[in-house]
Amino acid sequence: MKLQVHSIHFDADIKLLEFIQSKLNKLDTFYDRITGGEVFLKVDKGDTKKVRSKMLEVKINLPGGTLFVKEQGKTFEEAMDIAIEALKIQLKRFKERIQDKANPTRNVLMSMAMES
Repeated sequence: MKLQVHSIHFDADIKLLEFIQSKLNKLDTFYDRITGGEVFLKVDKGDTKKVRSKMLEVKINLPGGTLFVKEQGKTFEEAMDIAIEALKIQLKRFKERIQDKANPTRNVLMSMAMES
């Protein structure tokens, strides 16, 4: 997947970039037509300067749609793990919608099977 990572007001470590890339590459197992994506990394200072939460925004481009997730965590890795789980759910729903549009009789057959 072609991925652009934007770290806002800081320089991201190469290990973090590789971690993000590897996690997002795993989404291809759920839907293989992902065209690209963007990741925005931000550090939120919060009320005190000691507590800094990490904000992560992921935008995934698909043919016919876009998925977006915004997560927050103590580390970027934690936020990425949460975002991946949310993206998996969104990808499954997107794929089901695409299949339902391609095969409208499937809905009728499913509802008939549920009734009996």
